[in-house]
Amino acid sequence: MGTQLKLFSLVGLLGTATAVMPHEALAQDKMAGGDTAWIITATALVLFMTLPGLALFYAGLVRSKNVLSVLMQCFGIATLMSVIWMVIGYSIAFGDGNTWWGGLGKLFFAEIPVDTLNGTIPENVFFMFQMTFAIITPALIVGAYVERIKFSAVLWFSGLWLIFVYAPSTHWIWGGGFLADLGWASESLKGVGTMDFAGGLVVHANAGIAALVVAKLLGTRRGFPNDLRPPHNPGMVMIGAAMLWVGWFGFNGGSALGANGGAGMAIAVTHISAATACLVWITIEWIKFGKPSLVGIATGAIAGLATITPGSGFVGPAGALVYGALAGIVCYSMINVVKSRWGIDDSLDVFAVHGVGGILGILLTAFFADTSLGGAGLAEGVSMSTALLAQFLATVITIMWAGIASYIIVKVVQSIVGLRVNDEEETEGLDLTYHGERGYDL
Repeated sequence: MGTQLKLFSLVGLLGTATAVMPHEALAQDKMAGGDTAWIITATALVLFMTLPGLALFYAGLVRSKNVLSVLMQCFGIATLMSVIWMVIGYSIAFGDGNTWWGGLGKLFFAEIPVDTLNGTIPENVFFMFQMTFAIITPALIVGAYVERIKFSAVLWFSGLWLIFVYAPSTHWIWGGGFLADLGWASESLKGVGTMDFAGGLVVHANAGIAALVVAKLLGTRRGFPNDLRPPHNPGMVMIGAAMLWVGWFGFNGGSALGANGGAGMAIAVTHISAATACLVWITIEWIKFGKPSLVGIATGAIAGLATITPGSGFVGPAGALVYGALAGIVCYSMINVVKSRWGIDDSLDVFAVHGVGGILGILLTAFFADTSLGGAGLAEGVSMSTALLAQFLATVITIMWAGIASYIIVKVVQSIVGLRVNDEEETEGLDLTYHGERGYDL
């Protein structure tokens, strides 16, 4: 009896101790170390996509007199977006506001204890992972305005765009906003949300539409479209594309927010789509020009990666083949449409590759997420037609807001610092005239 009393007393003491343990100790019991380690790794991979991946990819595509300006634009955006995301962007995107925006409750990422969790990972890890998305999205837009824009305009536009376009759109789809449940639009859509696993709309469509708007308002480069030199360093383009490809495993696989089978499948379909798009792209070039190009195969990879992004958590390997094949055909065709038919100098094809790829991927997900086509399955009671309606509605709303807001932001920036460099600066090159450096000693 004495032994039992001692045992009960010990249990009671342990229970009391547990009740008064610090919150972080309790949280540690719920945090998954494997998930946390994977998302930290994925965060590094996604930052690697911008610095140096995207920077090198874009820098190789421009003329040698502008190579440093592109690197500077990507680096400058990465630093500015990091600060803005911490100050206000994260709060707008993932705060506990309403269906339109997250509010200011998480301003400066302040008063959020280190042990606070988002699912099975610390919220500070989630914050950093999402920051890398907020960095690369406005950096993608760089490709639309290279070789003719003021550096100050790049920073002003990117900062305002993050606050008024990217962060709200992120909240609408990923932060529990009005595109996470489209029941307000139709009774048939009640409980049906936008399927955008890693950013077909949030990242690629938003960036693509903004690129189109900026390129149109900025005007064409001198000599467009027939008197422009080809990319000055295809090898640099390939190196940058390879870095983007590797980093995309963190981009899509990390969006599972856990080290699990979903992350593994996302990585698998990402790779298959990219590889397929590469082959389709160079096949088109081979037939059309008689020679496949290094720039072409690198661009095909990016098209395949962008297109699979929204569906990477929903589709299977067979679906990824279709995504990649259509990405190669549709994105390749849209390059000519934008530049030749529309007369818009989207210099490095941001809209054709990222915008069109992201939208295409969003719409395809309504079909290939279904188990009958090898996907993980649509929500219970949701048909392909219902899913397509939801995806289409979310796409229209997203691109309309991106287009309207981007137009307004461009006009505001134009009134503050101006947009375009003068003719002499454009002729001399932005490396020397805006940064006082040369990329090459020629």
